[in-house]
Amino acid sequence: MRLELHRRVHHAAQWTTRPTATAAAARRAERSISPQIRAAARLSGAELVGFDARLKSPDSLKRKVATSMEEKPGRTVEKALARINDSVRYTLQWPDARYTRGVTVAATTLADWGNSTVKWSTTWGREKGYKAVNSSWAAPRSGHVFEVQFHTPAGKQAQLRTHKLYEEQRLPSTSPARAQELQREQDRIFAAVPVPEGAAALQPPAEVVARPGTAASGRGAEVTAPVR
Repeated sequence: MRLELHRRVHHAAQWTTRPTATAAAARRAERSISPQIRAAARLSGAELVGFDARLKSPDSLKRKVATSMEEKPGRTVEKALARINDSVRYTLQWPDARYTRGVTVAATTLADWGNSTVKWSTTWGREKGYKAVNSSWAAPRSGHVFEVQFHTPAGKQAQLRTHKLYEEQRLPSTSPARAQELQREQDRIFAAVPVPEGAAALQPPAEVVARPGTAASGRGAEVTAPVR
């Protein structure tokens, strides 16, 4: 009985303190990450979209942790937090004609400055669904993982239009039939997004300076489906 009580008290303490600590670490790391993102945007001719929302709040982290733990019962707060790559996040956007070149320049610039590619997802080649490049990077100074999404204006607008649909689809309480309906609606919206020339072949930078435990080459980074 005492062991179970101790476990519950410990879990409650983790639930309160760990997301707050993660948010604080994100704020510290952001101070050195943001200047690089701003510079990469300038060098690649990108629009930096939603910069004021670059940090997740502790409450937002708690909600994301709760969803992660509900999706997989038994997952701890710490493990759920470890799966979050966007406590610091950015969006770079280019017109269609300059998109592929812009992504290449921005990603190469970040890699040249010592950021290591942790995840890279290019979904422009899909017949259905979300269209963008989503990437996660480990900052060279802090090792903190941050997200950079590479969008076109039409792709970004489609993401905004489908966000609530996507969130509902992910809920464990959403029935399979409703999830399929939500996916069809998202597919319909994203089908109208033009695919820039060469976007489907975009890859992470060939060479990066990796932190311990990550790939030494961008092409060795984990390639995965995006978390929007």
